[in-house]
Amino acid sequence: MKRELKIFDNPKNVRRLLMVFYTSLVVLLISEFFVHMHGDFAWEEMPFFFGTYGFVSCVALIYIAKVLRMFIKRNEDHYDKG
Repeated sequence: MKRELKIFDNPKNVRRLLMVFYTSLVVLLISEFFVHMHGDFAWEEMPFFFGTYGFVSCVALIYIAKVLRMFIKRNEDHYDKG
């Protein structure tokens, strides 16, 4: 049986996608210097605040999920017992 190749099976496509991703990140970071942020607080007008805030929030969510996993994780055969 011939295996169908997907778009992400080719490493060249993955490199292209990562290049587009990193380029868009740089463009968005540079665009913060040209767009006035209308923050309610003084720290919201600092450069790269929203990017840093989003990154820190994402990392915090990952660690919160790891802690929650300790409490709600079930064994693999949890539903097979019934």
